[in-house]
Amino acid sequence: MGLKRAAPFLGMVMAECAQAGLIILSKLAMADGISSFVFVLYSNAIAALVLFPISFIVHRFSSRPPFTLPVLGGFFMLGVLGCAAQVSGYAGINISSPTLGTAMLNLIPGFTFVLAVIFSMERLDTRSSYTLAKSVGTIVSIIGAFVVTLYKGPPILGSHSPSNLSGEFLVTQQSNWVLGGCLLVVDCIMAASWLILQASILKKYSAELVMVFFYCFFVAIQSAVICLVLEIGSKNWSLNSSIRLYSVIYSGVFGSAFQVGVGTWCLHQTGPVFVAMFKPLGIIITVAIGVIFMGETFYLGSLMGSFVIVVGFYSVMWGKAKEEAEISSGMNISESTSQKVPLLQNSGEGP
Repeated sequence: MGLKRAAPFLGMVMAECAQAGLIILSKLAMADGISSFVFVLYSNAIAALVLFPISFIVHRFSSRPPFTLPVLGGFFMLGVLGCAAQVSGYAGINISSPTLGTAMLNLIPGFTFVLAVIFSMERLDTRSSYTLAKSVGTIVSIIGAFVVTLYKGPPILGSHSPSNLSGEFLVTQQSNWVLGGCLLVVDCIMAASWLILQASILKKYSAELVMVFFYCFFVAIQSAVICLVLEIGSKNWSLNSSIRLYSVIYSGVFGSAFQVGVGTWCLHQTGPVFVAMFKPLGIIITVAIGVIFMGETFYLGSLMGSFVIVVGFYSVMWGKAKEEAEISSGMNISESTSQKVPLLQNSGEGP
C-alpha cells in the first residue's frame, strides 16, 4: 500500500527530471551547432516512430473514432502550433538559459485561461473566488515573466562575470537574454493555444495516443519543409557528434514518454493539482544542473521572477481546482435530489 501511494510521487519526480534533462540537452546540442529547426525535425521524427506502433496497438483493442477530414485538419493545425512553440522555445533557450526556459513554462496555465475566456471555453464570473484567483494568478505570472526577462540583477550562484568584460559584450548578452525571454513567451502562448485546440479535438476524437502520433508526424513534416528552405547547404543537419545524437534521441524518446507516459498516468491517478505541485521542482533541477555541470550563472532576477511566476501558477491552479470542486459538488447535490424525489419530478408531466 505504501508503494502504491508513493508511485505517483516518484513518477512526477522522474517526469520533472526528464523535462529538465530535455531542456538541458537541447541547450547543449544547439551550443554544439545544431539549429533549433533541425533539432525539432529530428526529435519529432523519432517521437513519431516510437509512437506509431504503440498508438495503433493500444487503440486497436479499443473503439477508435473514424478519421475524418476535419479531424485530420485539426491534427495538422496542432502540428503548426506545436512546431511554432518548439522552434521558438528551443531558440529562446539557446540564446538565454535553461533556467529561464523552465521558469517560463509555468506561464502556460495562465495563458491557457486567458485564451479559454476569449474563446468562451471558460466563464468569467467576477463574483466567484476561483475566477478571481485565476485572474490574479495570471496577472502575477505575467509580472513574474517581465521580472525574470528584463531584470538580471547580481549573480547568486555560478561564475561571476569578470570585471574586464566590455560594455558592448554586456549589452549584447542582456539583449540576448531579453530576446530569449520574448521567444519563450511566444512558446508559452503557442503551447496554450495548442492545449485549447487539443481540448476541442479530443471531444471529437478521443484516441489520445493516435492524436499525439499525428501531432509529432505533422511537426516533423513542417519542420522538414522549414529546414529545406532555411538550412539547405548548412552543416546543421549533421549528427556527427555524440552530444547532438544523444540529445535528439533523448528528446524524441523521453519527450514523447513524458508527454503521454508518466505525466499522463500521474494525472489520471491523482488529478491536475497534485501534478502541478511538482512544477517548481523542474526549476530547481535545471538550476542545479546548469550551475554544476554547465558553468551557468544563476541571477537574483531569475530567483525573484521564478518565485513570482510560481505564486501566480499556484493561484491559477488553486482557482481551477476550486471551480472543479464546486461543479462536482453541485452535480452530486443534483443527483442526490433527483434520486430522493422522483415522484415530484414526474407528477406534473405526461408520459
